[in-house]
Parts: sequence; structure tokens; C-alpha cells
Amino acid sequence: MIKHLAVFLGSRDGNDPALSERAYEVGKGLAQREIELVYGAGGGGLMGQISQGAIDGNGKVFGVIPRFMVEREWGRVEGAPGMQTVVVDTMHERKALMAERADAFLALPGGIGTLEELFEVWTWQTLSLHGKPVGLLNINGFWDPLVEMMERIAAAGFLHGSPAESLVVGEDLDDVLARLDAAR
Repeated sequence: MIKHLAVFLGSRDGNDPALSERAYEVGKGLAQREIELVYGAGGGGLMGQISQGAIDGNGKVFGVIPRFMVEREWGRVEGAPGMQTVVVDTMHERKALMAERADAFLALPGGIGTLEELFEVWTWQTLSLHGKPVGLLNINGFWDPLVEMMERIAAAGFLHGSPAESLVVGEDLDDVLARLDAAR
């Protein structure tokens, strides 16, 4: 079973209030399932919501944040119950530590940082640098355009097979977690 799930998601709330609500619910849902949230230790936006949900659900949270973000006061670094924060020097160290700790990866809505983190672990999986499953929680169809673009890339011959073969996509947390676990 998945015990440590790395989640990539926005450091902003976005324009749709439902995204904040779902991020909070996902955090609480992970806590209820005794799955540790591994994330970038952000204190605002969807990152703040998911971590607060996990904390409110008496779950475990493992946050990794670069020092420059702490200096800009972007992180959740104070010791809430169940929260462990590791401060590193670089973004590369942050992503490496998160990837090492995680059993699987899941992206919720977010911006360019979320995309960068998602594509890095997905690329590593494709290159057989790890065998951990990667997924998208497709809240309100947020990831539909990305999935469509990846299908176009595969159809054009730039991606081996269909993205559906290597990427778990779903709207329901239970369904996505079950399929990520099965892919392990």
C-alpha cells in the first residue's frame, strides 16, 4: 500500500474556490487513509489547504522547502502536530528528497511549478529511473487539455505508447489511489 504520497499542486488558490476545498479534502482523505503527505512545504494556496487538511485530520505531513522560500516566508515551517519540515538549499534537493520519500506521485491543479515537478517524475519513470506510479487528480476537468496534448504528442510519434499506459488520471481520490497502488 502507498504510505508516502508526493503531491504537486499550486502555491496559489486559483480562481475556482472548489479547488481549495478539494485540496483540503484530499489532505484530510490522506490522513484518514494513514498516507503521509509529502509536499513542497508551502503555506499558501492549494499547498496550504492540502497540508491543513492533513493536519486537521491528524495525519502526517512531510514538507521539503528550499531555504530561499523560508526567507521569503512562503513555507509552512512551524511545527504543527504531525508535521515534519526539512529545509534544503536548492530546488533540486527539494525534488530529489520528495521523490526519494514517495511511493507514488499525484498532481492536483497548479501552475508552472506543478507542471515542472509532474513532468520530471514522469520523465524519470519513462526512463526507468524509478518505478513509482504517477497520476493526476483531474478536479473539474483541469487536466483534460494536458491529457489531450500528451495524446497528440504520442500520436505524432514523440511518446512511446499512450499516456494512459503510464499515467493514472481520475476525478475520484479513492479511484486514483487504488489505481496508483495497483500500478506499484
